[in-house]
Amino acid sequence: MLSGYAMLPVVTNARERARTELTREIKDLARRHLAEHGAAGLSLRAVARDLGMVSSAVYRYFPSRDELLTALIIDAYDAVGAAAETAAAGVRRGDLLGRWLAATRAVREWAVAHPQEWALLFGSPVPGYAAPRDTVDPAARIPLLLLAVIADGTGDPAPLPPLPRQVRTDLAALRRQVGGTFSEPLLARAVMAWTHLVGCISFELFGHLVGSVTDYPAWFDLQVRALATSVGVSR
Repeated sequence: MLSGYAMLPVVTNARERARTELTREIKDLARRHLAEHGAAGLSLRAVARDLGMVSSAVYRYFPSRDELLTALIIDAYDAVGAAAETAAAGVRRGDLLGRWLAATRAVREWAVAHPQEWALLFGSPVPGYAAPRDTVDPAARIPLLLLAVIADGTGDPAPLPPLPRQVRTDLAALRRQVGGTFSEPLLARAVMAWTHLVGCISFELFGHLVGSVTDYPAWFDLQVRALATSVGVSR
């Protein structure tokens, strides 16, 4: 009897490992489908077929296409966030420009290596899909990283125009979300920096620079250096 009980954790762990491995295979195949068909064309039945499984078996792991999409989105946010955080952590804290460049370059490099996942995060919305609350914290990793660098800034950022009333209301709500004592101008600069970063990477990946720019990394560096100056982290 004791030996039988002793075996239970092993069996459970084996089942957990098998479930983890199959979950990974489902998501890996779904990413390949994203590359071929786009997020709107993602189908659990097609994923199951290519895995050699009945669709009902896949539904035990992901009950709907939207839950699979959410898992892919969270994985992508976490992956690009981790890349940026790791890159910034490799630079001494006092080197603000170095941290800024390391983080933003890491975001671009990840996006270039994973264009379909970048498109899933920042491309056209998937028809019929609404991202749940679970995606919020992973999505905030890079903006919070940029905010931390900006908050350490000692430079003289470019002045902002007067903030409209509704913008101030939105920034007050954002300040409650992120905590701390960040000022309205600092939060505004952080949001603008994140928007600019996503935009310049998306312009490159989605082909909008073709015919205008040939050296994408150099053009990107020019933009993020100028952006660093605008938010006061140019040194």
